Amino acid sequence: MVVSKSFCIFAKYSTTLKTMANKRSLKKAINQICEELFTEAVAASLYGNDVNEENTRALLVTIMKTQRNYTSRVSHPEPGIKASVYYKDLREKFAAQISEVVDQINNL
Repeated sequence: MVVSKSFCIFAKYSTTLKTMANKRSLKKAINQICEELFTEAVAASLYGNDVNEENTRALLVTIMKTQRNYTSRVSHPEPGIKASVYYKDLREKFAAQISEVVDQINNL
């Protein structure tokens, strides 16, 4: 159940991540993905078998830090880097980190 739902969450917002209309829409997509992954992690920890509380807490903290980190990076791009290159790199790194989180949720 967790595998299909988590990938559906990511796929649902992946088009927003690929084509950034503006900073607001990118932040909104990041927030929604992280919020839904947080919910999935909590549900997996409550209804899963043999769940380690320390691993679950660490995963939840990772999701919150990821959300905070990437929303702040959207607002404050690095100087000296072309905007299109910066945001493309940001989206790729976010997608990679989210796929790692999805794998961790599946392993709970």
